[in-house]
Amino acid sequence: MTGIAPHREYTDRLAAGEVPFQTCDRCHAAVFYPRVICPVCGAVELSWSQSAGLGTVYSVSVLSPREGPPYTVVLVDLDEGFRVMSTVVEVPAEDVRIGARVRGRVGQDGPSGPRVVFTVDEEGRG
Repeated sequence: MTGIAPHREYTDRLAAGEVPFQTCDRCHAAVFYPRVICPVCGAVELSWSQSAGLGTVYSVSVLSPREGPPYTVVLVDLDEGFRVMSTVVEVPAEDVRIGARVRGRVGQDGPSGPRVVFTVDEEGRG
């Protein structure tokens, strides 16, 4: 553990272009959202890892604001074993399907700074 608050470490790593998560040094569980204690075994020894960003859409909702185009809110199960909430970009919202393979990257356009966004993986288009 680095001594920096987990949220700060997470946002710093995002700003550097990483898709970060923590791994428990004791039970090896993937830990996300960043925290100081492993939610699986209670250990305080957590290390930072970088996700490859590949995952599968677990859930999708399409939101249609009064002004602006529809957009997605998705839950994505990353291959490393953790789930994140985000959005899928670069395809029409209504084309995003549960089970689609997606690839995460850091987008700089979040309301409070960088955030992880997903695109449909070319091999996952169907």
